[in-house]
Amino acid sequence: MEGGGAAYNPRTPEEVFRDFRGRRAGMVKALTTEVDKFYQLCDPEKENLCLYGLPNETWEVTLPAEEVPPELPEPALGINFARDGMDEKDWLSLVAVHSDAWLFAVAFYFGARFGFDKEARRRLFTMINNLPTIFEVLTGTPKKLSKEKTPNSSSRSNKPSSKSQPQTKNSKSPSLKDYNESGEEDEEDGNEHENTLCGACGDNYANDEFWICCDICERWFHGKCVKITPARAEHIKQYKCPACSNKRARV
Repeated sequence: MEGGGAAYNPRTPEEVFRDFRGRRAGMVKALTTEVDKFYQLCDPEKENLCLYGLPNETWEVTLPAEEVPPELPEPALGINFARDGMDEKDWLSLVAVHSDAWLFAVAFYFGARFGFDKEARRRLFTMINNLPTIFEVLTGTPKKLSKEKTPNSSSRSNKPSSKSQPQTKNSKSPSLKDYNESGEEDEEDGNEHENTLCGACGDNYANDEFWICCDICERWFHGKCVKITPARAEHIKQYKCPACSNKRARV
């Protein structure tokens, strides 16, 4: 199957999860750091197009498989037709939701095909569920929910360092730990940090990594994912992530 990129058949929950994670990484790239290329490929004048994530962490926009039935479940058909008829953010969010559904379909197709029992299916679901969905990566939903739980906080309360010492936005603020008056780490704020997702790769916050925040969409990114170093960040007055920069260029 050309579109699905099914070069091998994973046969254990761990192998299926690796396949899932690779396909997911490719689709996250298409909707974030490589969104300009994705946008251009989804020409409404073309035939029904699908977004495929491939196991090697790449993606492609192409026609659906010709086999009937297809070798793997097919993603949403005709994503290109709605591109110019919707707000771009809403369109990308819709593609993200359908992409999440497709990834689950492929993973559990493998589970059914190779006879996973109840325990194997549970193990697979647990591994998948520990990752944020593509929709969550794209929209920052976990951070928004965290913000709603603390209505008395500032407008930047969804940022990882809400209680840390004053810092510029383009800083390594997620890595700063917060402590209460007794000198112990504040667990509530630590849990809030765990909800912070990189807008490019979708991975969770980690204490030892440099992060930078986009001044336009207010999403956080690993510096390495957007090729920004701490030294370079010191000279950036207003940082725009790749997606926001590309969006402005198209307007």
